[in-house]
Amino acid sequence: MIIDDLAVPIVLAPMAGGPSTPELTVAVAEAGGLGLLAAGYLSAADTAARITATRTATDSPFGVNLFVPGPATPAADFADYLAELAREHPVGDAKYDTDDWDAKLDLLVADPVAVVSFTFGCPTAEEISRLRAVGSESWVTVTSAAEARIAAERGADVLIAQGAEAGGHRATFVDRAEDDATDPLSVLALLQILTATTDVPVVATGGISTGAGIAAALAAGAAAVQLGTVFLRCPEAGTNPVHRAALGADTPTMLTRAFTGRRARGLRNQFMVEHSATAPVAYPEIHYATAPLRAEARAAGNQDNVNLWAGQTHTLAPELPAGELISTLAADAKTALKAALSRRIQDC
Repeated sequence: MIIDDLAVPIVLAPMAGGPSTPELTVAVAEAGGLGLLAAGYLSAADTAARITATRTATDSPFGVNLFVPGPATPAADFADYLAELAREHPVGDAKYDTDDWDAKLDLLVADPVAVVSFTFGCPTAEEISRLRAVGSESWVTVTSAAEARIAAERGADVLIAQGAEAGGHRATFVDRAEDDATDPLSVLALLQILTATTDVPVVATGGISTGAGIAAALAAGAAAVQLGTVFLRCPEAGTNPVHRAALGADTPTMLTRAFTGRRARGLRNQFMVEHSATAPVAYPEIHYATAPLRAEARAAGNQDNVNLWAGQTHTLAPELPAGELISTLAADAKTALKAALSRRIQDC
């Protein structure tokens, strides 16, 4: 498996919507990790162009992440929310689409990459078989043991265990308002549950930003770690300047549907505080509806009306080139593991 051949057990999280670039993917791959290129919000044609740009720049393996489409939401479910937003902000068309799912799958069968990872659901067994037939591994992002069982039964090669600490969208297969009363599992809790209940390799993700964090996940049974927020300030990342500037501040994060209609973790700001309580479950409709107000805020340098996705350890993200960051994290992880092993465990 690809994980076994990595020089460094670090996977670049696929941060759709701007931060993910071929340059960042290449830098991580060249440093010995695995870069995942985000295809979310891109057409199949744009995805193909990014794959070509990445493949041209590196001979190392890399992967592509796809969003698994969910059902459309009835307009009546979000009409009141759009009216609420329109009183103060420009609002766009609350459209539904499948994120070019079929065309992207066809593309990745015709032009295979080492890994295809999935967020927001699990592909069918037949779709996983199509990818396996052309040599691609299927990695499915899960947030619970129940989701992990579904992915394993359909033939997933790797489970990406997303803890509550993770920045950006929750990868839950189904986003339900009634589940908000249940605390999402932390990465360490989820990792322990999955490694105890499945033989499928697990990659840990969520709030891991240091070598010590990597060491902890590996010691708990992870085959590798997937990191996102810690790469947002790298020069190779396409992070918007407003977002990049906000990451260094000691701002708390929170989960919200206010910007996209799907639960996501970001830096707490005025828009989230004012609209999270009334935001409906309606993705991608709300994502498209809020696009104009988010674009306006970015252009104005306004941090209060833009989604600043970030994990709980965002203050630890350094301003380093991705290759240098990988080397630092790997060295620090080795040091942390050695320090842990040196501690004496007394006999009971």
